[in-house]
Amino acid sequence: MPIIRASEIGEYVYCARAWWLRRVAGWQPTGRERREFGTVLHRRHGRAVAGSRLLLVLAGLLLGAALLLIGLGR
Repeated sequence: MPIIRASEIGEYVYCARAWWLRRVAGWQPTGRERREFGTVLHRRHGRAVAGSRLLLVLAGLLLGAALLLIGLGR
């Protein structure tokens, strides 16, 4: 009995024809280098988004500290 992975179920739900071509017909999609480059770009973008969220939190903390210092100075 063949083993069907969860990723294959996801692929089947997304496109049954693509699953069939890969699993039954044995075709491999072309453009592997482009997909790998896209994966690198997506990871880079994810790190940039995470960094910007961290900067937003830091900005909020600094703003709060500044308002606190202004309030104490009066």
